[in-house]
Amino acid sequence: MSQQQEAKTFGDWAKIAIAKHFDKILKHENEVLQDKDPEELHQMRVGMRRLRSAMTGFAPAINLPKPAGEKQVGKVAKVLGKLRDLDVLQKSLKSENTALPARERGLQGAEVNSAHSPSPSSRPQRTQYEPNLPSAEQKSLATVLKFLKKQRKQAFKEVKTILYGDRYIRFKQELQDWLEQPSYQPIAALKIELVLPDLLLPQIGKLLLHPGWLVGVEIKEGEIEYFDGVDPQIVEQTLESRGEILHDLRKEAKRSRYNMALFTQFYGEAYQDYLQQIKDIQEILGQIQDSFILVEFLESVLESDIHKQMPTLAEQLSKTRFQKWQEWEKLQRHFLNWEKRQDLRTIVQHPQ
Repeated sequence: MSQQQEAKTFGDWAKIAIAKHFDKILKHENEVLQDKDPEELHQMRVGMRRLRSAMTGFAPAINLPKPAGEKQVGKVAKVLGKLRDLDVLQKSLKSENTALPARERGLQGAEVNSAHSPSPSSRPQRTQYEPNLPSAEQKSLATVLKFLKKQRKQAFKEVKTILYGDRYIRFKQELQDWLEQPSYQPIAALKIELVLPDLLLPQIGKLLLHPGWLVGVEIKEGEIEYFDGVDPQIVEQTLESRGEILHDLRKEAKRSRYNMALFTQFYGEAYQDYLQQIKDIQEILGQIQDSFILVEFLESVLESDIHKQMPTLAEQLSKTRFQKWQEWEKLQRHFLNWEKRQDLRTIVQHPQ
C-alpha cells in the first residue's frame, strides 16, 4: 500500500507533500551543478517553489526546524530563479531544439525548433527573430546575447556558491531528519477531509478577490462592464499602467495552483478543470510579463529605446502581448462570473 493510500490525517499529508518536493529537489541537484541541461535547473526550481508552497499551506500542522523552514527555501529558490530567468531570456532569443514548458518558454513569438548548439567550427547559431529583422537589428540582438552569456556565467557561480554552502547543506540534513521523525502540532491529528476546505478556501479567496481581475473592465452600479473589440493601442496602454497588478495576480494564481495540486485525489473532474484554468491564467499572464522583461532587458543592454533601436522586434512583441491579452480576457470573464465562482467554492467544500 502506498503512502497516499495509508495517509489519513492532516499531518500525514503534510509529510507526503514535503517529502515529494524535497525528493524532486535532490533528484536534480547534481545535474544543476554540472550545468549541462537548463531543464534540470527548471525542475529543481519548481521543486523549491512547490516545497515552499507546501510548507506554507501545511504550516498549521507542522513544526519545522528553523534551518529547514520556508524562509531558507525562499533564499535558495531566489538564487536559482535568477539563473533560470536568464535561461528563459536566452531561450526566447536563441534557437534551441528543446522546447520549454508553456510558462517557461518565454514569448510565444520566440519559440524555435532547430538543431542542438553548434560546435565552434560550425555556422553561428541564428535566433528565431534574425531572419525577419533588418541587419542593424540583427547586430543589436547579437550584442544582447553576448551580454546575456556573461551575466549567466556570473549567476551560475552564485548558484554553485549557495548549493555548496553550509546553510544549504544544513537545510538538507535538518529536513531529512524531520522527515524521519516529524514534529507536528495537535491539529495534525485531524482527518484530512475535515480540514481540507479550510486549507484551500483562504487561498482561493485571495485569488478571487485579487484586484487584477478588474484590469480592463469597469464597475457600474455593482455590475461589471466589459469592452469588446479593444484595439491593440489601448491594450498596450493598459498593460503599461496596470501590468504590475496582473503580474501579482499571476503569482497568486501560481500559489493557488500549487496548493490545489496537492489534493487532486480528493476531488473530481470539475476540480481538475478549475486547476487547469488557473494554470492557464498563470501561463498567459506570465508570457505577457516575459515580454515586458525582455523589452526592459534589451533596453538596458542597448541603452536605447527598443522602438527606436529595434522597431521590427518591438512590433513583434507588441503583437504577442495583444494575442495573449485576448486569451486573458476569456479567462477573466470566466472567473468574474458569479456562478463559476460559487461553483468553485462549493466544489472545494466537498472533498470526496
